[in-house]
Amino acid sequence: MDREKKIITTSIIGIVANVILAAFKAVIGLLSRSIAIVMDSVNNLSDALSSIITIIGTKLANRKPDKNHPLGHGRIEYITAMVIAVIILYAGVTSLIESVKKIVNPQTPDYSAVGLMIIAVAVLVKIVLGTYVSKVGKKVNSDALSASGKDALFDSIISASTLVAAFIFIFTGLSLESYLGVIISIIIIKSGIDMLRETLSEILGKRIDSELALRVKAVIVEFPEVRGAYDLVIHDYGPDNLVGSVHVAIPQTMTAKDIDTLGRKITMAVLKETGVIMTGISVYSVDENNKEAMRIEDIIRDIASQHDEVLETHGLYLDEEHNMVSFDMIIDFDIKDREKAYQTVLNEVKAALPEYEVTAVLDVDMTD
Repeated sequence: MDREKKIITTSIIGIVANVILAAFKAVIGLLSRSIAIVMDSVNNLSDALSSIITIIGTKLANRKPDKNHPLGHGRIEYITAMVIAVIILYAGVTSLIESVKKIVNPQTPDYSAVGLMIIAVAVLVKIVLGTYVSKVGKKVNSDALSASGKDALFDSIISASTLVAAFIFIFTGLSLESYLGVIISIIIIKSGIDMLRETLSEILGKRIDSELALRVKAVIVEFPEVRGAYDLVIHDYGPDNLVGSVHVAIPQTMTAKDIDTLGRKITMAVLKETGVIMTGISVYSVDENNKEAMRIEDIIRDIASQHDEVLETHGLYLDEEHNMVSFDMIIDFDIKDREKAYQTVLNEVKAALPEYEVTAVLDVDMTD
């Protein structure tokens, strides 16, 4: 079963399960005058809506590339996950408001054995459903499906808290469901905010997973001609649609034909091993027989190693005819004043190489 069919099938299972649970809970909540059970049934309907939105988003995201969107529509899945996060957030806020109202104007709940049994069954169903949906979402790399799964697991917590409140009331006469409703609502709201933050980060273009970046670089440096892989950039255009570019350091003795052949081999290897499509492979030429270039590189790296904020230096270029040296420098994003740190290191390199005009590019660590 392909990815799209798997997501849709899983979502349909979620819709059916949630509609059935919502109907049962609504009837029991109204009969027992329990606001918690009624709110729980409403939340089940929001879960069903989440599954419907997931199906729509998946269908839209799998449309073929067109003139205006040559890299496809995959990012629609992130928008879908964001919509689901908003639904979860709305459900949490609504539940919080209703719970607070019941604290201000309390009503005595009337629990029945049948009602409690159905709630207990609902807890088990939502745990199984949430675990299954989350597992499938992770397997097929679907943020929307993962969000639906998390929502279902939170529903099981809500139902479980309602069950706990019911037993406390039966044995002690103390009604705590509204207070438990407040606590659970806050948990749901936090979950919604976290999901919203994550999906917004995906849309903005967050840092690519470190493991993937290291795998891509590992594939590239396996080629004997490659002396290093730098400036790796991977753009996420939706799940399973990653496009990248990289700089590779190679001997300057390689011909244009050699470089072309190497680039094609790297592209094929990276795609096969990681699924990333390399659309650009640029080169840094390395003169391994130039002792002056090696000396300068050692000086730069020695200076950089004395500054923890410098993650890497690379791309050395030596123009002996015009006495010019240039290189790239990556400064840690965690440093408050990256420009100041960059200037400090550059000045030290200039002082160590007074015979050269030294320039440096403040590079960005797009990946680990």
